[in-house]
Amino acid sequence: MRLLERARKEWFLVGIVVAIGAAKLEPSVGVHGGPLKPEITVSYIAVATIFFNSGLSLKTEFADSRLHASPCVLRRDFNQGSWWK
Repeated sequence: MRLLERARKEWFLVGIVVAIGAAKLEPSVGVHGGPLKPEITVSYIAVATIFFNSGLSLKTEFADSRLHASPCVLRRDFNQGSWWK
């Protein structure tokens, strides 16, 4: 039971070892033009997933303060643009 408890605690490391083992057993899955299409998934889907997960980890207070600031910035830009005409 202790090994299972330790594996749950170190789930990321266990996942990396499993992924490396799967890649060693079946490398044709991740090859260029293979079923996973790494030329698309790595370029677009993986990057979008990383940014999405980063956004989920932001504190809501930070996001709220940014949302409240955007109308002020837009008004400021509009006002300054009209001064120069």
